[in-house]
Amino acid sequence: MVSHISQRADVCTVKVWILTEEPQCVAEPVGDVRVTVDQHVKPPFEAVVLQHGATVLRVVRAVVGHTDADDAWSETFLAALRAYPRLPADANIEAWLVTIAHRKAIDITRAATRRAIPVADPPDSAARERADTHDLDLDAAVGALPPKQRQAVAYHYLAGLPYADIAVILDSSVAAARRAGADGIATLRRTYPRIDSARNHP
Repeated sequence: MVSHISQRADVCTVKVWILTEEPQCVAEPVGDVRVTVDQHVKPPFEAVVLQHGATVLRVVRAVVGHTDADDAWSETFLAALRAYPRLPADANIEAWLVTIAHRKAIDITRAATRRAIPVADPPDSAARERADTHDLDLDAAVGALPPKQRQAVAYHYLAGLPYADIAVILDSSVAAARRAGADGIATLRRTYPRIDSARNHP
């Protein structure tokens, strides 16, 4: 049973307690969170969250925006935790996580659409401005892209997935996924002139 998974800004603070019938010894990552994994042995789930948590957070921010990013992040890793025992040891974990995040983002977007009601423009939130050092102008520019372009840009340029994997996630052809990513970047170059420097300095 999972008691709590929390994250804050780009530093993901992970608290996962899994209650099992027998205690398990979990090796903690040393140095940075990159883990060298034998192709027949999966790393402990805590190591997966530490290694990929920040990337998933950047992706869901780009796809659903800051307001719903925390919920999308948490739901992604809760779903991943439940499914992790069935994941093959040689699976591409990052692509798997992005696929889950994609589905959760769709669910959150649909739910938000159903409950949305017109309201007056809220005052600027100082707390959000202080939440992290992300470029909110870039976030807004990415968020304004059409859904397919926004997803292709997030999955390719933020998560680093090849277009073959993105095509599977988006249920499209590789050519269509590549075109969506290219069109998204072309639009960002017009709406956010600093896009190239932002890509080089994430």
